[in-house]
Amino acid sequence: MGGAVSAGEDNDELIDNLKEAQYIRTELVEQAFRAIDRADYYLEEFKENAYKDLAWKHGNIHLSAPCIYSEVMEALDLQPGLSFLNLGSGTGYLSSMVGLILGPFGVNHGVELHSDVIEYAKQKLDFFIRTSDSFDKFDFCEPSFVTGNCLEISPDCSQYDRVYCGAGVQKEHEEYMKNLLKVGGILVMPLEEKLTKITRTGPSAWETKKILAVSFAPLIQPCHSESGKSRLVQLPPVAVRSLQDLARIAIRGTIKKIIHQEAVSKNGNGLKNTPRFKRRRVRRRRMETIVFLDKEVFASRISNPSDDNSCEDLEEERREEEEKTPPETKPDPPVNFLRQKVLSLPLPDPLKYYLLYYREK
Repeated sequence: MGGAVSAGEDNDELIDNLKEAQYIRTELVEQAFRAIDRADYYLEEFKENAYKDLAWKHGNIHLSAPCIYSEVMEALDLQPGLSFLNLGSGTGYLSSMVGLILGPFGVNHGVELHSDVIEYAKQKLDFFIRTSDSFDKFDFCEPSFVTGNCLEISPDCSQYDRVYCGAGVQKEHEEYMKNLLKVGGILVMPLEEKLTKITRTGPSAWETKKILAVSFAPLIQPCHSESGKSRLVQLPPVAVRSLQDLARIAIRGTIKKIIHQEAVSKNGNGLKNTPRFKRRRVRRRRMETIVFLDKEVFASRISNPSDDNSCEDLEEERREEEEKTPPETKPDPPVNFLRQKVLSLPLPDPLKYYLLYYREK
């Protein structure tokens, strides 16, 4: 599934293509996609395919196509502070993007069938938290993953504001999925070969919208134990943050406001996005024309006035364009102002590193 948009040369160009094709339509979703590099969730030997609009699978590891994740993120209508459940959480790529929007007071849970994929997801999450500057630009709701079959979730589990299932749901499991939602919540899942958005408008009232045709592998049915009983999946408890953690969130938030105010004073209109360096690509197409004359077909290249001396004209146009266009330079590497501010505070080093979540530079 995928191939709806052109491949990008990097993560930003992939997002540009998704925006142009109207798969990404809101600023929050765009920011989340740009903040997390899709290639970071690929195995090293497959990274050359990371920016293609294609699904990727290797063993139990799987990523859906970017156009699918875009539609899912838009359909979920995410907001800070909501609770989210990802059924078939896989690499954690989607859960991490969702966590950037939910913020520190949201809930971000995932259920994954394969224990080796859970370990892979935890490694990728740890890498993101330790090394990505995006972690300091957002207030992050860290995802928690549990191993198990999502069709065996304990019936006494909490309901969620947003639920996504990353595998094809059979019609017989539709009611089970709906019951995971709070009233007012949104469920997005592949149902009968259609990516479907279901909104719970009341205790027993629903609105259903078909988004687009998709092809997903079906949910794996539960395997019962020798005793004949299913293995119930216990979802993570909703964590209550410590006073120390709340203080860290508040301090980091205050520093971010100071940085923003300083930028407003300096620039007059707030923080500006760093221009992205893009390679200039020249496409030349040879046009072939088929001519029909009295039931006979002649295939030939028909010249037109613009074709005369085409090579010379193209070269001359290219030189003129280059003369008009100022030379492109790569922007300076982005500066992590939050980190700079924290390290400049008159505090003991252990407290500074606590405020930075012990992250690497």
